[in-house]
Amino acid sequence: METLAKCYYPELAHLRDGNGLLADYPFPKGACPAALSPFSVTRRIGHPYQNRTPPKRKKPRTSFSRVQICELEKRFHRQKYLASAERATLAKALKMTDAQVKTWFQNRRTKWRRQTAEEREAERQQANRLMLQLQQEAFQKTLSQPLQPDPLCLHNSSLYALQNLQPWADENKLSV
Repeated sequence: METLAKCYYPELAHLRDGNGLLADYPFPKGACPAALSPFSVTRRIGHPYQNRTPPKRKKPRTSFSRVQICELEKRFHRQKYLASAERATLAKALKMTDAQVKTWFQNRRTKWRRQTAEEREAERQQANRLMLQLQQEAFQKTLSQPLQPDPLCLHNSSLYALQNLQPWADENKLSV
């Protein structure tokens, strides 16, 4: 292991003693830490982003004319997805690139999905409010109307007693 360390890590020569063995510091004499193995991953010194290639310049946001947006919106309203030939034809007619039309449609579909999801949620909440209101009205109606006798209960005294029991009525409350 010592000879491998000499070959692969000559920059550690200052840690060797007179016999060529690694000195006691930072590890015991004759021992070779796993970090000095020729099979270990070499680490770069310095900041982790220092040796990377510089990032590409971000392309500025493309702004479309009102006419282009209007035509794109009209087409999107009729057709959410375009075949490549349709996309190429539309791009040529609007003096846009195929990639611009493709990206615009992808972004517009994302916006459309978000909007329809928000609308569905609003409709669901409105339906829940209406259902609660109807339930409350039905409950209030049952409280104000006298209870109609059930023909089944008329012949069974236990069921008749249960039918006339109204736990929410004031006269049925027990005084403690």
